[in-house]
Amino acid sequence: MTGLSRRKFLANSIMAGFLGLTQSLTTQAATGTVPWRNWSGNIIAHPRKRFSPASESELADYLLKSSGAVRPVGSGHSFSPLVPTDGDLIIIDRLKGLFEYDHASQTATLGAGTRLGDIGPMLDMVGQAMVNLPDIDRQTLAGATATATHGTGIRFPCLSGFVEEMRLLTMQGEAIDVNADTHSDLFEAARVSLGALGIITSMKLKNRNPYRLKAVNGCEPIEEVLEHFDESAQRHRHYEMFPLTHSDYALTLAIDETDEPINNPPPSAEEAAIFSNAMSGWSKVPPGLRKPLVDGLAVMIEESHAVDISYRILSNVRNNRFNEMEYSVPIDAGASCLREIVKTIIDQEIDVVFPLEYRYVRRDDTWLSMSSGDEDHAAISIHRSAGEDYRPYFDLIEPIFWKYGGRPHWGKIHSLGFNELKALYPRFRDFVEIRESLDPEGRLLNDHLRKLFLAGD
Repeated sequence: MTGLSRRKFLANSIMAGFLGLTQSLTTQAATGTVPWRNWSGNIIAHPRKRFSPASESELADYLLKSSGAVRPVGSGHSFSPLVPTDGDLIIIDRLKGLFEYDHASQTATLGAGTRLGDIGPMLDMVGQAMVNLPDIDRQTLAGATATATHGTGIRFPCLSGFVEEMRLLTMQGEAIDVNADTHSDLFEAARVSLGALGIITSMKLKNRNPYRLKAVNGCEPIEEVLEHFDESAQRHRHYEMFPLTHSDYALTLAIDETDEPINNPPPSAEEAAIFSNAMSGWSKVPPGLRKPLVDGLAVMIEESHAVDISYRILSNVRNNRFNEMEYSVPIDAGASCLREIVKTIIDQEIDVVFPLEYRYVRRDDTWLSMSSGDEDHAAISIHRSAGEDYRPYFDLIEPIFWKYGGRPHWGKIHSLGFNELKALYPRFRDFVEIRESLDPEGRLLNDHLRKLFLAGD
């Protein structure tokens, strides 16, 4: 099976998960209003009103004159219930585009509602490129930074680490330009805010010159990958692995800058069909008997290469939907945590076909970043296809993350609340104080955020 990429594997893993399964939804009580759903469909809400401002001034006027609960929403790509409200949804989709740029500083100011997938072409036209991107490009810029969304690479922090300035509208309609020199504490809080401090309307990003990347996909035994993972992470611009469940093998991805000509052909429909049929077959085999089949498929995967403009390599459209839990653990604990998860899946015969994901993220100083502090972190993700009940699987694995000092990705499913979070983030109480000062009435809070930021809830 020549040239099978990890993206093809992931896509077909999702499709395999749909077989014979029904979807489980978290809902608010129906009120007769038009429901809102997140990207994966695991969250449903019934807001009383939707408001989509065309400008910052229109939004400021609305906030000044309105009352009651509000929540901002971008693409709805978070799997955790950050958005649901029975109040008003502020849809930031129209606050988008490239507002200004500067060649000398390699910075650009973009609307908060700009989708990550649209930023690459915009910046390319003015001779810039984002330094790093996450694997999925559906999120809005504000949503991705507010949840500490990150890409891959030991030299790269989460996206919030590239934000140099942002414009924040308070609940009183006041616009504040926030950066490291003015309102420095607010800046560190607002870069990862979960939409709990106000509504971001624009951001200035630190960028770089356009560049090409070469992606090399492979498949190797898990233990061999782990043995050399630190070395590989230092050698390559990006390096990550996708351990296959009920298997001794992992997909690998190494990405580096290159001057090679673009060569990124679309996947072969014939190959995808063959692989999909193979996965559909072994996904029906009981988990305890699946290993020989998965390993047999894994050894057929040959190394493949792709060269393209940076944003076309780093991010992609993921049409098949899923739910996800992700925690970051201190980098020295990463391999042990991953091994325990892999062993638990095997020992408990968990019926999951979606691979795990393991990568490094650089430390930063943003208060609520998963990687804030003095050490780099390993980010570990588990997934379920959107048609599956993820709760038994996630409930079993989540305590393993806790055992190794894990912090949850804010946009992914987790069960932690105020008491647990205050022990994980040294500046957590500082964030809570700023939140209370900016939104004393709690208009920006929903049930999920009250659990996170209010003691005793």
